[in-house]
Amino acid sequence: MRAKQQRLYINIDHVATLRQARRARQPDPVEAALVCEAAGADGITAHLREDRRHIQDDDVERLKKAVRSYFNLEMACVAEMLEIARNIKPQQVTLVPERREEITTEGGLDILSDPKRIQNAVDALGDAGIRVSLFIDPTRAAVEQSRKLGVPAIELHTGTYSHNASSAGPIDALRDSARRAADLGIAVHAGHGLTVANVARVAEIPEVEELNIGHSIVSRGVFVGLDAAVKEMREAMRSARSS
Repeated sequence: MRAKQQRLYINIDHVATLRQARRARQPDPVEAALVCEAAGADGITAHLREDRRHIQDDDVERLKKAVRSYFNLEMACVAEMLEIARNIKPQQVTLVPERREEITTEGGLDILSDPKRIQNAVDALGDAGIRVSLFIDPTRAAVEQSRKLGVPAIELHTGTYSHNASSAGPIDALRDSARRAADLGIAVHAGHGLTVANVARVAEIPEVEELNIGHSIVSRGVFVGLDAAVKEMREAMRSARSS
């Protein structure tokens, strides 16, 4: 069954990327978050990386206070980040893979080779009252393991699809994983590399409740304004769901 309205969470990391280019105060990602909410975003996502390349600790603290919709904090599964999350208490933490040399996240979190480490993190966050989602590759194995770890939600990595949007394999993998996760009672989110041009096939997947989109919206906002960019994406999603 399709969600009544697919949620759109805006990742505001790259507003901070622009700011950090000059180590200045502007543009402020918190101000961007408020613009996105006013434009119809259902939630705000930010990734506090270990190297602090864009979002900073102070940004996370201010976002937690300022965001009125829903705050999803992306972070690596490491002790430092777990402690920050437990102190700030965002509504949700999405555990993601992180490598210092990567430009952006290149794949899903490895939850198969060391499940105890992931389980300890999930338990620690859950004990703090924080909802946990795992950013995973769209495979049956990763979905099944997510169920064993007891998380209420997953986010399917759409990067492979975004680079091969016309191919059958990547979208079929997303559809299959979403269907299996929903059958197991896991909420399904999706994101990475999605744009107005390629979002439709992912938005059409009935089980996908939420999309996390950042770079393409921030980039489009440079030309048309962030408010308009959010509304364009929302309309692209709406059209796909109603077709």
